[in-house]
Amino acid sequence: MELKDLGFDEWFVREAAGTAPPGCVPVRVTRVDRDRYLVRNGEAEVIAEPTGRLAYTVDSGAEMPCVGDWVMAQFYNDGSLAIIHEVFPRKTLLRRKSAGMKAEYQMIAANLDAAFIMQSCDANFNLRRMERYLVMVADGRVEPVIVLSKSDLVGHVEREAMLAGIRESNIPVKVILFSNTTGEGLEEIKGMLRPAKTYCLLGSSGVGKTTLLNTLLGSDEFDTRAVREKDGRGRHTTTRRQLVLVENGAMLIDTPGMRELGLMGVGESLDDTFSDVHSFGTECKFADCSHTVEPGCGILDAVQRGEVSQERYQSYLRLLRESKFHEMTYVERRLKEKQFGRMFKSAMEEVNKMTKRRLP
Repeated sequence: MELKDLGFDEWFVREAAGTAPPGCVPVRVTRVDRDRYLVRNGEAEVIAEPTGRLAYTVDSGAEMPCVGDWVMAQFYNDGSLAIIHEVFPRKTLLRRKSAGMKAEYQMIAANLDAAFIMQSCDANFNLRRMERYLVMVADGRVEPVIVLSKSDLVGHVEREAMLAGIRESNIPVKVILFSNTTGEGLEEIKGMLRPAKTYCLLGSSGVGKTTLLNTLLGSDEFDTRAVREKDGRGRHTTTRRQLVLVENGAMLIDTPGMRELGLMGVGESLDDTFSDVHSFGTECKFADCSHTVEPGCGILDAVQRGEVSQERYQSYLRLLRESKFHEMTYVERRLKEKQFGRMFKSAMEEVNKMTKRRLP
């Protein structure tokens, strides 16, 4: 196997030109477990650790290696250990706001060719959650595909209602219905997987991501658990993000189910995902229109005319507010950190000056 079989295409070749630290070679990160990594070259998969310089000089955890990243690493102990020196620029990425109150980016995966956004044809189906995933995927320049699992659980009327809901929400994305039980749609999913390309499975716990992964691998390599009957919710089976190779040479990344999917700084991606809503914003009377109470708001007028549904409008507004709020908090926090850093540096310079004056 060569690096190009792992996705090291001409884009990364250009990025690597003339930048490799002495003794380092490009490898791909296939698993992250806190501060320990697995990386793969053309021959083997080995344990890796970051250099102290890399770990302590990055501005945030989002700049540390994540699954799918290409990194420059140096091998030791007869090739059984690798030390990561640098992270390549990311061609595409998936990230979200960290869970909880902290305004920080959390990396999910990098250098993906497509993301399968999975929901199941039961109580899990939720258009508003689907829109969140679509905005996140658009923010990272990843191609989205909507996959509706457990299609055997619903009849023709229910599935047509789900597809109609997606169409009415102006979501112009390929949709595949499939069932691990009957096999419906599995060949279509397999047909989308291309050698040397990387795909990610996204969705809540219990939608069948790991079951689909096992099916595509042709083995029960990863554990699965049944969902709760009372509400259809699943329990976390996947606990870490991991890149695996499929038989035809494609690569798949399974991800843990995310209970929180916060968005931050996704203004342009939000406008692209809600292009039907955003297009009416060009008709607003005021340039800084909040699209809530202003007279002459093009979006509000479109809602009143029935050209934008109330549900779609409320979803757009909610995600817009959330993104701006978290982005403002993030920018303010980073500004305070920089101000503190300058103050600390100035204080240390004064201490050094005083120390020199006292020396005989």
